Amino acid sequence: MAGKAPPTAEELRSNLDRRHESIPEHERRMFIPPHLPSHPSTASGNSKDSGNGKRMWIPPKGVPNSGKTSNKQSRQATTTDGFSTVDLKAEEGNLVTQSNVQTANGTTGLDIQANDVGYSATVQVGTPPKNYRIIMDSGSSDFWITAEGCTIQGSTTPCNQQLQTLGSGSSSSFQDTKNPFSVSYGSGFVSGTIITDNVVLAGFPLNAHTMGVATVESTDFGGNRAVTDGLMGLAQQALSQEKTPTPVESLASAGTIQAPITSFKIGRVADGVNDGQITFGGLDTTKFDPTTLITIPNVNTGGFWEGAVDAITVNGTDVGLKGRTAILDSGTTLMLVPPEDAAAIHNLIPGATPDNNGGFVLPCTTTASVALTFGGRSFSIDPRDITFSPLNPNDLTGLCTSGISSGTVGGPTEWLVGDVFLKNAYFSTDESKNTVSLAKLV
Repeated sequence: MAGKAPPTAEELRSNLDRRHESIPEHERRMFIPPHLPSHPSTASGNSKDSGNGKRMWIPPKGVPNSGKTSNKQSRQATTTDGFSTVDLKAEEGNLVTQSNVQTANGTTGLDIQANDVGYSATVQVGTPPKNYRIIMDSGSSDFWITAEGCTIQGSTTPCNQQLQTLGSGSSSSFQDTKNPFSVSYGSGFVSGTIITDNVVLAGFPLNAHTMGVATVESTDFGGNRAVTDGLMGLAQQALSQEKTPTPVESLASAGTIQAPITSFKIGRVADGVNDGQITFGGLDTTKFDPTTLITIPNVNTGGFWEGAVDAITVNGTDVGLKGRTAILDSGTTLMLVPPEDAAAIHNLIPGATPDNNGGFVLPCTTTASVALTFGGRSFSIDPRDITFSPLNPNDLTGLCTSGISSGTVGGPTEWLVGDVFLKNAYFSTDESKNTVSLAKLV
């Protein structure tokens, strides 16, 4: 902050309020699972195949290895120049950055919403099949699409007319059971009916798949700034409000894939190239260093994907937080940790201060390295992900909101870890073994 006077408390609050109001409502959204556990989970030791590199890409039955080459690119921090202008453009324009990954062998691209706010894949549904942009969410378990005739919650206002909707008017294979469902997220709500229709996910067919159509949506999902047509929950069925198997569970039950594995390579707008993807049925070893792969048990019994955190460091200094666990949630933008933990982390980041709203601000030029250790392996968060958004879009070397915020999501030692961290690791879940795997990206 050399050469600049620090802002007064009044100026800081004014900047925060003005910045918050300038962000589109849907972009303020931070998906939080609909029903977090009421007590902390208990961790056990690492699984037997942890870190040995043996569990690699498993192609679906009858499908050869894709043989795709790695798209190697620099992931070095560039915050010394301030907040990324590419990110700012994406944020203010509410842009969708499309993935360069082609659908093949159970893999499809993950598009990026705004400045890494959310991640969606194109899914084909109905007869004739139409393309739907669907949020891929490892922190919930319901799959739904905006219904024909959808209205905004508490009104008769139609949902965003730019959204692709699903119903009997557009799909001859659509069957409505008339059974209701509803899901409340951390910020957002949908309700509707359970239906069956034909789905094609990453090239794999799911005929007469059971899912939901949302006839009522909050503005987070159905408002004029919304850019996604629905959401696919990829946690375990125990979380489902629809009480139905997730698509990956259905693919495994049908024998289409060898195991109910879902793997994420989550992209970053500031990288300049979006090679984000999601893979069903295995791991794509072209996206990570196999020698760094660790596999740990899922310590959550309620359906979330949650792992024990061995350590948290800032610039190599251990923060001293022990016994923490992290729900790994691709549908949450930020990291949400208990207030005492958030303060301990930011106390070690030069220039970081509380914003008096449960969050923190820090210099947009920070080079601080925050790292989480799982299964004995340390994974560093790129400083570009710690600096989530500038308070003043006309001053990209000033103060930024932190990608790590404070809040209680479950027990006092439980964290909700979203894309701020997950962009920095290859992330995979295996329902058959009830494990989570992480590896360093290439």
